[in-house]
Amino acid sequence: MAFEAWYTPAVPFALAPEHQRLADHARRVADQALRLVAQAGQPGRVNRPLVRALAEHGLLPRLFPERAGGTAGGEVSAMDLCVLRESLARESTEAETALALQGLGAYPIVQSGSDELVRRWIPKVAGGEAVAAFALTEPEHGSDAGALELAAERDADGFRLSGVKAWISNAPDADVYTVFARTTPDAGARGVTAFVVPGDAHGLSGKPTELLAPHAVGTLEFDGVRVPPSDVLGEVDGGFRVAMRTLDLFRPSVGAFAVGMAQAALDAAVAHAAERESFGKPLREHQAVSHLLAEMATRTQAARLLVYTGPGRSSAVTSSSTCTAMSGPLASTRARPRSSGRSSPESCIADRWPEQREPRGHSRCRTHAKEQTGARGRSVH
Repeated sequence: MAFEAWYTPAVPFALAPEHQRLADHARRVADQALRLVAQAGQPGRVNRPLVRALAEHGLLPRLFPERAGGTAGGEVSAMDLCVLRESLARESTEAETALALQGLGAYPIVQSGSDELVRRWIPKVAGGEAVAAFALTEPEHGSDAGALELAAERDADGFRLSGVKAWISNAPDADVYTVFARTTPDAGARGVTAFVVPGDAHGLSGKPTELLAPHAVGTLEFDGVRVPPSDVLGEVDGGFRVAMRTLDLFRPSVGAFAVGMAQAALDAAVAHAAERESFGKPLREHQAVSHLLAEMATRTQAARLLVYTGPGRSSAVTSSSTCTAMSGPLASTRARPRSSGRSSPESCIADRWPEQREPRGHSRCRTHAKEQTGARGRSVH
């Protein structure tokens, strides 16, 4: 049986009606509005028009609860993030990344900030007026939160931050940073505190890091940056918990991001196999090609099922964190058939997204996944 006879583009399985409406809306907006805005951005720098467009179309406010200035009826769940990130990734990886980084950078304020900090920053972030960033990674220790060296020394006015952060997404262009620094030497994870630092703070400087991918990432240097006690998130020496609560919320959706791109590659491969003829018939009618496409479809759907298993279970023998750890590597490689050296139909994905030809999203995913999972990166195409 030809592959085309039974294959139809997959949709997230068993979604509740409100999540299905959210997925449909996100894909429609990304296809009709966000992709063109993304293509017009400067590679390697924050695309502010794209961030504003995400807000104007109601996607960015959906990340934040109403009490904080967003539009989510309750607290945002990992399922919400999975639906949004997969849907956007199928149409525009730049839009997906911009949305995810806004949430990652600002959610520590929602979870652990004072009412004053929430009122000061979250409405601006949710409205696309301010760009947020999550500043954890350092040059010598990566994203090992227990080994951070950026020093936060107490003084009469609060704290002074001195040191360097590296590989920070949205740096140096962000308007507000969630910064993790050491307040108690030699205390490991128990000596780290989370701070809110404005992008224009005196003593804060930075420079972009040039990548092959068009991902906004850079280095930050803190030269005695003053932070008042009111800008501490949570408790002093409690920053590790702040970081983990945020990462636990966002980690499951990293796999959804990869599934979205895998599905886009699969859709493009199926379309190419239907249009391209070889030996008098479309490629899809050749059994060898149909087998490859069938394997791609099966593995992509298997990855999707695993991705959504994590946020879909609140308590079970297999925890959400375990499912998340398994889904990332699986989802990031599912659109490639198990072959070495031969060309595959999904290579035509570059024709669908011209802006992704260099390097087709590979380095982008390495940096993006690194900040959220601590991994050095993984290929998704």
